[in-house]
Amino acid sequence: MTRRPPYLRFTSLLAGLMLSATPPALAQEGGTPVPPDLTNESVAGVMTRAVDEVIRPGYRAFEASAGALAEATTAFCKAPSETSRKAVDDAFRQAVADWGRIEIVRIGPVLEDNRFERILFYPDRKSTGLKQVQALLRKEDEADTDAAAMAGKSVAVQGFGALEFVLYGTGAERLMQAPGTFRCRYGAAVAAHIGATAGQLVAAWEAPEGVQRHWKHPGPENPVFRTGKEAVTALLGILVHGAEAVRDQRIETFYRNGGTARPKSAVFWRSGNTWTSIGANIEGLQTLFDKSGMADLIDPGFRSIAGNIDFVLKSLRRVAPTVDPDIEKAVSTPGEQQKIAFLLVNSRDLIVRLNTEYGGAIGLGAGFSFADGD
Repeated sequence: MTRRPPYLRFTSLLAGLMLSATPPALAQEGGTPVPPDLTNESVAGVMTRAVDEVIRPGYRAFEASAGALAEATTAFCKAPSETSRKAVDDAFRQAVADWGRIEIVRIGPVLEDNRFERILFYPDRKSTGLKQVQALLRKEDEADTDAAAMAGKSVAVQGFGALEFVLYGTGAERLMQAPGTFRCRYGAAVAAHIGATAGQLVAAWEAPEGVQRHWKHPGPENPVFRTGKEAVTALLGILVHGAEAVRDQRIETFYRNGGTARPKSAVFWRSGNTWTSIGANIEGLQTLFDKSGMADLIDPGFRSIAGNIDFVLKSLRRVAPTVDPDIEKAVSTPGEQQKIAFLLVNSRDLIVRLNTEYGGAIGLGAGFSFADGD
């Protein structure tokens, strides 16, 4: 018997969700929005707010929570107890959330020296990271407990993926049995290296003459953004690619409507933080769109474009935290499947609204598509 895909099981719950995600009927503007004159001066304010109110604070928050995670992990290794274990769990969840909010900025210093992969090596489609971490744990080489040497190792044995397996993967229960185990000390080294990498990102963005200056002051002598249009296009690109990552690299990696579910491919499935991460990604998108003032670049008569984007983002943020953190249950329970289907449908809608509607409103043209790499 062929099983009907979740999106065809149109229940009252799904109907309610879909209705709530439909943007409110706003006044219909006539004609076509007049594209703004994206001069260096007009864009500078948007870019400055993006840097000073979103990106820099986002990396600072991540550095703080990553540092707290390293401290909690070290303390747990020295004296394992229910209390110190809970402290690690809480610190891990907070660091995952703070990373998720700023993870959407896949441009600039985070791409240098493989920093992004050093923080989160995902998706790991061939289980490369898992195999390497398991081999490292079997070998028990003391050199692998040195955080300072972590940067010289494979990105697959550092970052959140490695630390999650240490804390929540097969054999993690032994961490409570004795202080100072190799596994725990390796995990503490990984956590410390995550904190060190976060510190590098903060330093790069805080340097007055570095990347923040390039972002805030587009111009012909700028090595990054020669024009205001280039700058705001890159900013919109962060949102479009961030929304695509939520749909393609986070949700569809383990669940596709009508396809075979693969719960153990979900990011942070071992620790139950899949939706913590995805929800934080969505929050990061909304924070960047709202706080940068990107809506101000749209023709005032067509502000409903920005309003609808904001509405879809709020709907996604409302539903994501309600999905069962047990991913195996989430992908096999009709009610939870409907929520995931909702997220897939509306993340796709978000991409269209950002790429086509907002992009068109600021003059990128009907043929422009971030999805095509143009």
